[in-house]
Amino acid sequence: MTGITRRHLLSVSAASTAAFAMPRFASAQSTERPAVTVAVQRISNSNTLEMLTEQSNVGTRIYTSYAETLIGNNWIGDMSLQPQLATSWKRVDDQTVDVDLREGVKFHNGDVMTAEDVAFSYGPDRMWGGGTVEVPENVKVVARQALPAFERIEVLGPHKIRLHNSSIDPVLEGRLSGSIGMIVSKRAFMEAKSWMDWARRPITTGPYAITEYKPDSVLTLSAFDDHWEGRPPLRQVRFVETPETASRINLLRSGGADFACDIPPDQIATVEADKRFKVVGGPINNTRYTVFNKSHPVLANPLVRQALTHSVDRNLIVESLWSGRTEVPRGLQWSFYGDFYIADHENPAYDPDKARALLRKAGYNGEPIPYRVLNDYYTAQTATAQINTENWRAVGLNIKLQMVENWGQISEGGPETRGIHDWSAAASLPDPYVQMSGSWGPLGSPWKSNQWRNEEFGKLSQELGSSTDKTRRIAVWRRMLQIIEIEDPAYVVLHRNASFTAKRADIKWTPAQSFVMDFRRHNWSA
Repeated sequence: MTGITRRHLLSVSAASTAAFAMPRFASAQSTERPAVTVAVQRISNSNTLEMLTEQSNVGTRIYTSYAETLIGNNWIGDMSLQPQLATSWKRVDDQTVDVDLREGVKFHNGDVMTAEDVAFSYGPDRMWGGGTVEVPENVKVVARQALPAFERIEVLGPHKIRLHNSSIDPVLEGRLSGSIGMIVSKRAFMEAKSWMDWARRPITTGPYAITEYKPDSVLTLSAFDDHWEGRPPLRQVRFVETPETASRINLLRSGGADFACDIPPDQIATVEADKRFKVVGGPINNTRYTVFNKSHPVLANPLVRQALTHSVDRNLIVESLWSGRTEVPRGLQWSFYGDFYIADHENPAYDPDKARALLRKAGYNGEPIPYRVLNDYYTAQTATAQINTENWRAVGLNIKLQMVENWGQISEGGPETRGIHDWSAAASLPDPYVQMSGSWGPLGSPWKSNQWRNEEFGKLSQELGSSTDKTRRIAVWRRMLQIIEIEDPAYVVLHRNASFTAKRADIKWTPAQSFVMDFRRHNWSA
């Protein structure tokens, strides 16, 4: 049996191409400002708008319009940290950071933000449990994963706080830019009937306020004219859930939408044939990879997982499905890591003969390996899965491709039923500790679910986050990459993700180096 051909690839690519009423807000509306509609593949995987429960690419797209963190990211520029609800911050020691808060910031309910709201946002009622509100267990897990050594926030004054950590953290300030750290109104939170009631209508500080949310349908945001940056440029932003690519494009063409997200590269020329529209975007700071369940009886053998990694033709995927518009990174790392970027790290080479040899050495006898795939949750996901499945089968692997409808079906069942699935990983800080240790270390979900564990990796992961010796940290990081990608593979990197958005050509709007859609004053002109 041979691997997939380009002709077959092209045929695959062609073939796969209850409302919650919201409170009124103090925001005077102006009919002079435009309203825009954005057609998206999905609004929220969790059907909530609280980022402690909505840790996803689609959630990333929407949250910066209605929520804000203490420290922001320059998504349009160099990815640097920048003031947002904090005006400045300073290290007191290796475990402590002082933060000065912006004065005069208002929540969407009209309350003025104080240090008490910030402390509450990072407190037990919202994140950790043990307060007066019952916090869902998955929220506690996400909070601890994002803030592994968080101890407490001390209020030093109406507009000053001190963050205490229980151990050294080289990227402590950067963690304050994470989406889970969106600052919320203490009063509004405590007035909600339950944590989940809150999660569907959070009261925050962003330039747009939530006015209507219908899960699986539409999210409507209205300008919050009391925003600390001044009046937002848009009267209203609507995100309309439109799962099919063709439907999103048709909505744009008909005038029903001003933006259509997640446009596959093979559709760009078709969209731009109509001069009313332009497609913008490109590679973003997000990696597409396929992950392995080490607890599966067949995948417990690292030689089988190594064979899987040597059967992936990344260049074919990038050239044929992405028209060369993205790239293959050197593992799960980024050039903006600076000195922590391991420039000579190599991905497992596409080598079918080596894959077959590894399977013979492993004593593999054709046992089935399940591969669960969502239908184009990621751009070109189905076509990519079909390419990889055929190439895996070509070296003798008995891959059982299983199309599923949601993320819950990806993870259901025992170890013997879960084999391979697709995933992605975003990065926003110039240090590997947050992305790699947070996702794959002892606090990460694969470790906790026993999907993948490696004791040496776990110890190195903890050292990467606690050492202040830069030379040693770089050496630790190099060894971690070797373990998780080469020796005992947890995943195989496919390519750098890319995000393409079709829009009206007359709108001057710049896409981010992320799935984030920025509709603030500095990024809008029409």
